[in-house]
Amino acid sequence: MATVSPSWAYALQLPHDPRAPGIARATLRTVLAAHDLTHLTPTAELLASELLTNAQLHTRGPYMLRLLATEPDRLRVAVWDTDPRVPPGFREGGAPAAVPPDDSEGGRGLHLVRACADSWGVSVLRELGASKGGKMLWADCGPTEVTG
Repeated sequence: MATVSPSWAYALQLPHDPRAPGIARATLRTVLAAHDLTHLTPTAELLASELLTNAQLHTRGPYMLRLLATEPDRLRVAVWDTDPRVPPGFREGGAPAAVPPDDSEGGRGLHLVRACADSWGVSVLRELGASKGGKMLWADCGPTEVTG
């Protein structure tokens, strides 16, 4: 008898603390292992790392990691923060900023997200009632296809 995996979601609220991205990555690994999705860990962890680091470096308030699986073998990694400004690489129809020089220490994160995700996007959240506004950057990943 075939079974269908039910959809699931996890959210981890994080303080604005330099240790928070590491805690979130460890949580992501644990969640994927619990759902027998460890094959998605390398890509999902890279996506989460870049989005979380962006939130830590470029915002001032708390942020949140959200993991969502709505279909088997697919994962959405999302990071919410309180700043409604959308980074250039995630603006609709917008190209990312130029790739920094090889000796630069930063500036490649959103390029990596765009290159490694199956799809990506942003939702700008307006303050409505209990909502805290801000934005949610997201990236989807699934198993990598091997051609040969």
